[in-house]
Amino acid sequence: MTLKAVLNGGGATLGQKTVLITGVSRGLGKALAIELAKRGHFVIGCSRSPLASLQSQLSSSSSSSSGQEHLFLTADVSSNSSVQELARAVMEKKGVPDIIVNNAGTINKNNRLWEVPEEEFNTVIDTNIKGIANMLRHFIPLMIEKKQGVIVNMSSGWGRSAAAQVAPYCASKWAVEGLTKSVAKEVPSGMAIVALNPGVINTDMLASCFGSSSSLYQAPDSWAPKAADMILNLTMADNGSSLSV
Repeated sequence: MTLKAVLNGGGATLGQKTVLITGVSRGLGKALAIELAKRGHFVIGCSRSPLASLQSQLSSSSSSSSGQEHLFLTADVSSNSSVQELARAVMEKKGVPDIIVNNAGTINKNNRLWEVPEEEFNTVIDTNIKGIANMLRHFIPLMIEKKQGVIVNMSSGWGRSAAAQVAPYCASKWAVEGLTKSVAKEVPSGMAIVALNPGVINTDMLASCFGSSSSLYQAPDSWAPKAADMILNLTMADNGSSLSV
């Protein structure tokens, strides 16, 4: 039975949206995908990992009222050619998404910058910065043609502050903030692109730097309803904003 897309707080019904989320195999991306599907929205998810189990889970519990199934695809956002193929497949099967959440990200193991291996540093930059740039490169032109669309680039508190041992990650998230504000000046009226700090959530990435104390923070499934409310209500008036859940 399909659940209506109803805001938790106010009870207002939202129009059904098609939302593309990167990095949905775990953590915030998975929790957000599940939450949006429960509300009756179409979810397009991508990850480097196979997503058959998540697709089965969502399709069995929350198919849309129009009978369309959620779409899950394998893609590596750090690869321009992979994202180009993702865009082609999404257009062929679902059309232009209403909302894109650039969630895929990674963090370096705690270390002083000069002790972070080059390959590890490059992985953080390639995923967190180039991954978003690749998504924007291939999906913004599609949204421009449709003359609407909202893009959410997942940032971090460490994209607005700094901490020792995670310099590559901080640098990448500061870049996300700057990239977002710059592109906001380039997209036409009717569109919006924002940087969203999700807050401190108990994910594998947090455990990587906080260790066992990460369990003191809220879980992704507790975070997802609040994040969904915010994301679904973004408008062109929010273009260029740095927001926090």
